[in-house]
Amino acid sequence: MADGTTLESTSPAAGIAPARFPFTAEVEAATAPIWNKLKSRVTPLEWRLHAPLIAEINRLKREKNAVILAHNYMTPEIFHGVGDYVGDSLGLAREAARSDAAVIVQAGVHFMAETSKVLCPDKTVLIPDLLAGCSLASSITAADVRMIKARYPGVPVVTYVNTTAEVKAETDICCTSANAVQVVEQAAREWGVDRVILIPDEFLARNVARQTAVKIIAWAGRCEVHERFTGADIAELRAAYPGAQILAHPECPTDVIEASDFTGSTAAMSDFVATRKPAQVVLITECSMADNVAVDAPETEFVRPCNLCPHMKRISLENIYEALRHDRYEVTVDAAVIERARAAVQRMIDLPPPAVPARYDLVKARHHVDVELI
Repeated sequence: MADGTTLESTSPAAGIAPARFPFTAEVEAATAPIWNKLKSRVTPLEWRLHAPLIAEINRLKREKNAVILAHNYMTPEIFHGVGDYVGDSLGLAREAARSDAAVIVQAGVHFMAETSKVLCPDKTVLIPDLLAGCSLASSITAADVRMIKARYPGVPVVTYVNTTAEVKAETDICCTSANAVQVVEQAAREWGVDRVILIPDEFLARNVARQTAVKIIAWAGRCEVHERFTGADIAELRAAYPGAQILAHPECPTDVIEASDFTGSTAAMSDFVATRKPAQVVLITECSMADNVAVDAPETEFVRPCNLCPHMKRISLENIYEALRHDRYEVTVDAAVIERARAAVQRMIDLPPPAVPARYDLVKARHHVDVELI
């Protein structure tokens, strides 16, 4: 395959010449272990384009003492090709806090980069595309949280990590889909109350409410990827693939959760496939998740109902390379915001991790518990 194929990486920055990387024998040898993992997910033609950039990005990481945090929703060539730490938002937050690197490149969306900066204020944090946002993060503001606290004085505020640093700074403790039930119950115990505010994802809050006796006050924010799945979609999948195990993310509507076989975070989904090795599986979440899990599960057939996250898909090998090459785009957070947001994130990180990845008990979830929607 060492045929001299070249990739032209163009930069939108004025005055920066395009960089050309040939597919050489050296590149082929350096990236061979990655290709062996990805050849079931990436075509040989695509690999000739990806491999030179993967080799160059990995070289730049060594040169600049940088690491790449790659979320589960990254495409396989990013996730498996250049990601140093991979996983869900909770796992990436913990790795950011532990990292000895001078530079962190967030292969994810902007709120994740802000979280890395909050936890690592002395490090340079880069986001390859400034427009890589999040519908949940944009659904609520710090002013909204101040309004909520004024309306419900003394009630602890649990904030999903899919929020800006300014929102985190106004709240008491953060959570992810992997530990939301644990955090809600911990907050209720610590504050000595029987209700907790869980923002901003409405469906996550509704699904958490079905797992706990703690009353939930919720906000009407939604993930634009997961809210598009419906109970009718699950019924169609059941009819077409009667033997498939259907795994749903807790940001999905409750009728999707009720119709699925398993509900859990992206880490819990990965663990389900790795440990149970189902013959056929459907992941009700962002498209690239299935591709990344499938790389390490060749014995499982993946059915792919596909909802893409347009924000995650703004991140590419090309702009990761440009971010490393030109130290752009740096994510900054006001020092006062960092101090307050870090307390909320650190409270989450300091909780003991569960013995196994958290899952939602579908039997328990059948009892109807409503939330108070703000």
